[in-house]
Amino acid sequence: MWAAGILGVGNMRTKELVYGALLTALALLIPLAFGGFLSIMIPPFSATLASHLPVMIAMLISPQVAIMVGLGSSLGFLIKLGPIIAARAAIHAIFGAVGAIIVKRGFSFGTALLITLPVHAVGEALIVLPFGFSLQKAGLVIGVGTALHHLIDAAIAVTIVVSIGLVQKAAKDKH
Repeated sequence: MWAAGILGVGNMRTKELVYGALLTALALLIPLAFGGFLSIMIPPFSATLASHLPVMIAMLISPQVAIMVGLGSSLGFLIKLGPIIAARAAIHAIFGAVGAIIVKRGFSFGTALLITLPVHAVGEALIVLPFGFSLQKAGLVIGVGTALHHLIDAAIAVTIVVSIGLVQKAAKDKH
């Protein structure tokens, strides 16, 4: 129950909690089912295709949901691929929350995804430094790789969101 208090779950509407639970389940499923299979490995960089989609979509719901989904993603990567990739995935909670705040302030989903790109890429580059990565490998390989992965998943997320009408629904819910 303490985790619910930290995440502000007690303040979430039921619909937000259900969407958040579904997106968290998906965030867990992607690394558990596809980690290592739908992955691109260019050591020390790795990317699991579509792994950012749940947290990116969660940006349209609320910062609390984005954090919950990002932490779920991190747990999935910890179980499947270990602590370094899990630490990188923990950055999903941060860039997701930032993106959700940006959306909440009235910016478009696409704008939020672009603004969060450097937060995501720099965050993942910095988080690997305590694991012994050089600044060059962290910045050039992890940071640039993450930026490219973010752009690919952002394009997929926008396509999905537009195709199912979540952007219009999110705008209506604000008013």
